[in-house]
Amino acid sequence: MATLLLKKSYQLSNLKEVAFKDLWGSRGVFTTMRMIGKPPKLLLLKPHIENLLKSTKKYGIIKKNLKYIILDLIKKNTLYKSPDNLFRIALNKKLISISIRKRPKPKSTFNLLLFKYKRVEPNYKNLYYKKILAKLSKVESTKFDIALVSNDKILETGTSNLVFVKNGKIFSPKQNCYIGNTIKFISKKIKISFKDISIKEINNYDEIILIGSGKGVTSISEIKELNWKKKKNDYYNKLNKIYKSIG
Repeated sequence: MATLLLKKSYQLSNLKEVAFKDLWGSRGVFTTMRMIGKPPKLLLLKPHIENLLKSTKKYGIIKKNLKYIILDLIKKNTLYKSPDNLFRIALNKKLISISIRKRPKPKSTFNLLLFKYKRVEPNYKNLYYKKILAKLSKVESTKFDIALVSNDKILETGTSNLVFVKNGKIFSPKQNCYIGNTIKFISKKIKISFKDISIKEINNYDEIILIGSGKGVTSISEIKELNWKKKKNDYYNKLNKIYKSIG
């Protein structure tokens, strides 16, 4: 498990600070943002908060002025121990929890492992993550991620969205996965077609790339279980350049 640089929980009713709970497994929602620089800056803060607030309605989390409460807690809870951190906010009907951990930087050789699993209510960034976290805890996060597979289709990873490149075109799964803020930002700059991605056709793709708040843009070197290996690096370079333009 990651070492937390900061961890705090507050009662939603009165915002009184209480003993920290990560809230994993409870009925609620979360978002994770990359926090860089000094003073720290949260990448894509506005869409992260907007999506989080939309999800709170789905899960019955109601609090007057919740947006401004969250923004105020963010402002109060910054930490400078490293220039590249991950800032997580989680909510259920009783608590708001905030944590900061150092961002693990993906290695240049980064591989995917398959995991037959589909997230509960995958269109939402909910807290039903215990099976995924248990699987992720067994791998080195700077070298591996797990690709979720259901009905012979690759959906997303335990941390990120996936894009697949074939014949100069970029594709990404469209169903049973959460379309994150980072891939939404990139899709405004370059065309990404959303379609089902079958594991039976995986060797038709030249590149597979992770896109997410924690992983940024990360090129996949290999999926041993499918005998897939990276053939090119062209679109990784293009997408990474777009990602680095996030202001």
